[in-house]
Amino acid sequence: MMMNQPGRRFYLFDGFRVDAQERILFKENREVPLTPKVFDTLLVLLENSGHVLTKKELMQQVWPDSFVEENNLAQNISILRKALGASKQSEHYIQTVPKRGYRFLADVHATGGEEETLIVHERTRARIVVEHTDDDEDRHELKTIAPAIIDVQPETSLPRTPETMYARSGDVNIAYQVIGDAPLDLVFVMGWVSHLEYFWREPNFARFLLRLASFSRLILFDKRGTGLSDRVPINQLPTLEQRMDDVRAVMDAVGSDRAALCGVSEGGPMCSLFAATYPEKTLALVMIGTYAKRIRDADYPWGPTAEQREQFFEVMREHWGGPVGIDERAPSLANDPKFREWWATYLRMGASPGAAVALTQMNAEIDVRNVLPSIRVPSLIMHRTDDQCLKLEEGRFVAERIPGAKFVELPGQDHLPFVGDQDAILDEMEEFLTGVRHRIEPDTVLATVLVAEIAGDRMELLRRLHAYIAKEIEWFRGREIDIAGNRLLAIFDGPARAIRCASTITQYASRLGVAIRAGLHTGECEIVDGKVGGVAARMCVCVAGEAEPGEVLASSTVKDLVAGSGISFDDRGVHDLSGCGEWRLFAVQKTL
Repeated sequence: MMMNQPGRRFYLFDGFRVDAQERILFKENREVPLTPKVFDTLLVLLENSGHVLTKKELMQQVWPDSFVEENNLAQNISILRKALGASKQSEHYIQTVPKRGYRFLADVHATGGEEETLIVHERTRARIVVEHTDDDEDRHELKTIAPAIIDVQPETSLPRTPETMYARSGDVNIAYQVIGDAPLDLVFVMGWVSHLEYFWREPNFARFLLRLASFSRLILFDKRGTGLSDRVPINQLPTLEQRMDDVRAVMDAVGSDRAALCGVSEGGPMCSLFAATYPEKTLALVMIGTYAKRIRDADYPWGPTAEQREQFFEVMREHWGGPVGIDERAPSLANDPKFREWWATYLRMGASPGAAVALTQMNAEIDVRNVLPSIRVPSLIMHRTDDQCLKLEEGRFVAERIPGAKFVELPGQDHLPFVGDQDAILDEMEEFLTGVRHRIEPDTVLATVLVAEIAGDRMELLRRLHAYIAKEIEWFRGREIDIAGNRLLAIFDGPARAIRCASTITQYASRLGVAIRAGLHTGECEIVDGKVGGVAARMCVCVAGEAEPGEVLASSTVKDLVAGSGISFDDRGVHDLSGCGEWRLFAVQKTL
């Protein structure tokens, strides 16, 4: 039990208690884990309970010194709603005020009195007690009470999965999701098989969809027989006409009279047929990596032969459940273990082996060459030059036969649009549909970069430690940028704080039997779309790679900048850092 201290502030509503100082949300005695920025969003809403806050006001308070996209705020609101146990539709706690912003609806009681008592559920992460000295805000002691085990809920940069709903198409239930609230309705039609909820489990795919939702009300669905939609007998898998019916059913369910359609790969022919058949319901047509006919003939010499297709059917029969077709669809990530695992699971969850083969056989019969000249809506066709699944000529063929269509050839070999340079595709698409191209100029800042890696292949440990590490980064006034694999990256506006943060993290992990190695370098960083790039970031990765397990290694630039701080170093000599030249590196020995 922890007694309130003078000056501590609490917010109470509907059985929830928010400790503003310790930055913890409780539901009765149970802690509800929130990432730092999601907690900041909650705090701002509570402090302004009952009042409408514009999106701009919220973003300025949550990210005061950063430029972020509006979809980051929407993502935080969505996570908060689910954490509080309220769906977006009910808006029980957080109300969306159209064209204005958000308002917190619950009655909130703010208190800071000493008579209040806060019962803290014993968390399994460490409690940190910090004592400040009066002479230097950068100098303090950390007294860490480390538990015997650690069981922190893993944090993730992925958004929570949007709510899945169902529309009735004849006697079949079609699963769909809606995300975003822009005036433009956009129906996204994924090719081959799909699974709505597994869209969001791949970071690249989630980012791609969130970007679409930043300028549209994005409508996603699983075609009948796949994903979360009703499974149907193999001999009743959907024809193009039935798929059109399913799109109309979903549009009716979400109240969309007209929408832009985006078809990927096999989704392109269906969207083509829909646009030609229902121009009154189609605002525009976008196709990515698509085709008009799946099997080669004299007038269409780019498709695979019937024999080649049959060989692929056999591969599917024998290997469905594994990463089938990944080499042609995502060659740049074909050797990435996590992506291979996700792709295999995505396919397996999307369709049974028999349904997958039957659906692919049906797709082999598609031929919409005679439909294309009938399309009379604005059309954009994009294709990557070295697409390994569908040839560039196939996309150009489609564009040449649609009156007035715009054809854009983009560099790359990946077929899946969310793999590779997805921003090139998204930029073209946003400008075509809205008239505005999303541009983010690099924000160049001088910063100290910290890269922390768990030695060895222990990615899951880093994710379990992440809640503690994130709190330390925030305490030392840093900004967490990315966590990928067994590596975390953060930036700081002062090198001394970065060093002390790195030392605290490595020492804490060491007491738990986990070896973290850390690298530090100060230089110019380019921050674009929340990501850090530039020489300083690359250099820091190289420095971390030279560190021993449990060691904090700094470049000579960092050492020179903290002269007189009381931090001592051990000279580790000159190292040849790949692509960054030779640098003298120093191991941190002591911090005050």
